[in-house]
Amino acid sequence: MADFNPVPASTSLTAGADAERVSAFLRSVYGWMCAGLGVTAFVAFTVAGSPTVVRAIASNQLLFFGLILAELGLVFYLSARVSRLAPSTAMGLFVLYAALNGVTLSLVLLMYTGASIATTFVVTAGMFGALALFGSTTTRSLAGAGHFFFMGLIGLVLASVVGIFWHSEALQFLISIVGVIVFTGLTAWDAQRLKQMALTIPAGQGGSYAVVGALSLYLNFINLFLILLRFQGGSRD
Repeated sequence: MADFNPVPASTSLTAGADAERVSAFLRSVYGWMCAGLGVTAFVAFTVAGSPTVVRAIASNQLLFFGLILAELGLVFYLSARVSRLAPSTAMGLFVLYAALNGVTLSLVLLMYTGASIATTFVVTAGMFGALALFGSTTTRSLAGAGHFFFMGLIGLVLASVVGIFWHSEALQFLISIVGVIVFTGLTAWDAQRLKQMALTIPAGQGGSYAVVGALSLYLNFINLFLILLRFQGGSRD
């Protein structure tokens, strides 16, 4: 008769604790991501509803590019100093970034109809949810693909800079196609990476890392939304 070797209770308890730790971390990540999107949407629609503020931003290139630089600075600061930031500080900076992004996106909202914005948001949310679920549940490592998509992101940024000075519809279309591929891939990779990260976070730093993880997913969502809006968005008359 074959011997029966039960799983040790300590091993079972450890696996359960790890699963709960991952679940708690991911709940925090996706909660903060949704909060950031909510702040961005609220600020964007509030600013878009104020013609005075819109004119001030649209007519002052220095102010507009100052907002863009401030957003980039916050992203790099949060990412670089995540291990040294208090959770409350990381949360405050993330909310500030989401609000500033809402100000700049308000100009984009004025270019498209409300119906096309709502439709694109639903499509983006569906795609994002499916990709995040795939990244979180697949047993196949996406690390190699993730590095490939990250290199694609760098190329996308460089092409976008070129597009500022060289106005070409073909180039813009190519940027949009590549952008969809890059951000869908990054979404799945980030979802898997964050699940793995949950077990390696230093004690007491879970809050800060959750905010920075939320920032990564937030950026993927916003960029995917803007690219899809360019494809299927209906322009205002």
